Amino acid sequence: MKKYFIIAAALSGFLLNSCSKKFLTENPFSSVAASDAIRSVNDMTAALNGVYAGMRSANLYGRTLPIIGDLMADNIYISAANSGRYLSQWQYSVTVSDGFVDGTWGDAYTVILRANNVINAVLDSNTAAVGELKGEAMAVRALMYFELVRQFGVPYTVDSTALGVPIVLTYNPNAKPARAKVSEVYAQILTDLQGAVNLIDENDKSTAYINKYGAEALLARVYQFMGNWQQAQAYAEDIVNNGGYTLTTSDQLQSYWAATDPRTDRVETIFEIEYDKVDYLFTDALDAFYSQDGYGDALCTQGLYNLYTPTDARQSLIIPGTRASDSVLIVNKYPNTSNPNGTDNSKVIRYAEVLLILAEAYHNNGNDPQALATLNLVAQQRDPAFTGYNNIGDSLELDILNERRKELAFEGFRFWDFIRLNLDITREANAQEYPGQTPLLIPAGDTRRQMPMPQTETDANPNIVQNPGY
Repeated sequence: MKKYFIIAAALSGFLLNSCSKKFLTENPFSSVAASDAIRSVNDMTAALNGVYAGMRSANLYGRTLPIIGDLMADNIYISAANSGRYLSQWQYSVTVSDGFVDGTWGDAYTVILRANNVINAVLDSNTAAVGELKGEAMAVRALMYFELVRQFGVPYTVDSTALGVPIVLTYNPNAKPARAKVSEVYAQILTDLQGAVNLIDENDKSTAYINKYGAEALLARVYQFMGNWQQAQAYAEDIVNNGGYTLTTSDQLQSYWAATDPRTDRVETIFEIEYDKVDYLFTDALDAFYSQDGYGDALCTQGLYNLYTPTDARQSLIIPGTRASDSVLIVNKYPNTSNPNGTDNSKVIRYAEVLLILAEAYHNNGNDPQALATLNLVAQQRDPAFTGYNNIGDSLELDILNERRKELAFEGFRFWDFIRLNLDITREANAQEYPGQTPLLIPAGDTRRQMPMPQTETDANPNIVQNPGY
């Protein structure tokens, strides 16, 4: 992989300094051999901070991953007055030279490189602290491979033998790895996450770090994508029964999203990407893409807004307003663009998602009464006036997806629900939201739902096979 291996060759042992892209040229760490870069627990801690810092990239959780997860579905659209970003994702006209595709690929593999160096480091002592740090790196590596395989591969439940992405676990600047099968990538993800669960203690670190339950939540999410509902249920249940997490109350929902510091109280957030005033994306951040104090390009669709009742606290996170003389719905889930005292973190795993995975698992495992009870924990907490869902069977499945849409909006989940369930994406006809060149139907099996291998990658590595349709 061109970006991955160019970066790797330049930095065989960059690891001791962490938190922004200037590490690419900083000395002395860029000239330290990889085998010597991590020699102590302190070294490994600094290196792990670099692993986490890599996920701040605008090509990852800093903006692109959350945006495309809603934009390529039906939750948000690009304003007619826009900065030109993500138009091809919105219009399903992505090409092999797309900068966001290339950026996600390169930056995800950069994080994997950093994680590999932590995981493969050999220290004189093999203490619990070392295991903890390696476990966190394994969880992050698994998360990156999960993001990559679902973007560039077909859904596991459609064809697990299809091509996924290259698996790279050790440093080799001369390697030109071929794409592994989707099933092989998922197997590696599960191996890493299960290893992480065994290594990570139920620590008291903040939500800026992945703890044992964060790794279990990722396992529940991955098993959900695989359609393995027994395992999804088992891991989600352990979090619910033993993790000590609670939902944010409806009256605290706005203040929850306005808070800028990582948490230690196990309220709602399980894992988030932390930003600070030094390592912050400013106008390239996710909040700036929603806020009218920033670019403000991404706007809420009317169809999503109409799902919320006036008593639903989540409706308050969307503000009716005006942009370029149009009446629009402004997303206010990330309200700190112009706040000099804080920045919006990117929530990667929340307790509400775990409950919704559990509800879906109960339903698919034939326990609709328990599915309803779990689903209503979320729905009625957000809307105290709601009397609760009461459907069973296929209608309950639709209710779960509906509640996922409402609860996880603007966090990048909606598109992936269509993908993992192999469902058609149907957008509501609305000329302001979807003008003529933007498709209203993206059926299951449409090759545009799978991202192309970046042109830079296929040029550099002859072993990379391009996806169909590109």
